[in-house]
Amino acid sequence: MQNDTYKTLSAPGEETLFKEKGSKFFGYAYPVSNEDEVKALLIDIKKLHPQARHWCYAFQLGTEPNIYYRANDDGEPSNTAGAPIHGQIQSFGLTNVLVISVRYFGGIKLGVGGLIAAYRLSAQMALEASEIIEKTIDVHYTLKFGYVDMNKVMRVIKEKNLEIISQKMEMDCEMVVATRKKNAPMVLEAFESLYTVSVE
Repeated sequence: MQNDTYKTLSAPGEETLFKEKGSKFFGYAYPVSNEDEVKALLIDIKKLHPQARHWCYAFQLGTEPNIYYRANDDGEPSNTAGAPIHGQIQSFGLTNVLVISVRYFGGIKLGVGGLIAAYRLSAQMALEASEIIEKTIDVHYTLKFGYVDMNKVMRVIKEKNLEIISQKMEMDCEMVVATRKKNAPMVLEAFESLYTVSVE
C-alpha cells in the first residue's frame, strides 16, 4: 500500500549559527508550499544579511510521485552547498521545506570538502532546530446534491471522519471534503452509492 503521509516542518525553525575557520554559516529552515514562498523568503534573508557573501539553499516540494526540488550553490563551487543542503532535507525525510545557509566569508578558504561538510552541518543544525510533523496526503472531493440528501451526505462525512473544506448552500448544496489518500476509494464508493449525489 502506498504511503499517504509525509513529514514537513510545523513552523519556521530557529536561526542556527555554525563557525568554521572564521567563516560563519547562519542556517534557516522553513515550511513552504510553493516556489513563490521560496522566492519571498530568500528576499527576506538577503535583507536580513545584506553583507553576507553567499545565500545558498535547497528546497523540496510535493509528494511521491510528484516531488520537485532545487539546490542552489549561489556562487560557491559547483555542488558544494545546494547539494549537501538538499541531502539533509532527504536524510530527514522531509518535503515542502526550504533550507537556507547564509555564509559570511572569514578570509580562509575551506576547500571543496570543507565547504560540503560546513553546508551539510549548517542544514542539519537548522533542521534539528525545527519541529518536524507528519501530515497526511489528502484527496479532495467536490459533492453536489440537493437538500433532501443532506442527512445522508452528513452521515457519510461523519462515518468516514471526513474534513469539510468548504460548503456553498444555494439552490443546491456543494461541499468540498477531504480524506486521507488511503481511504479515498472507500469514500468515493460511499458517495457513489447515493445515486443523487454527484462526486468529482
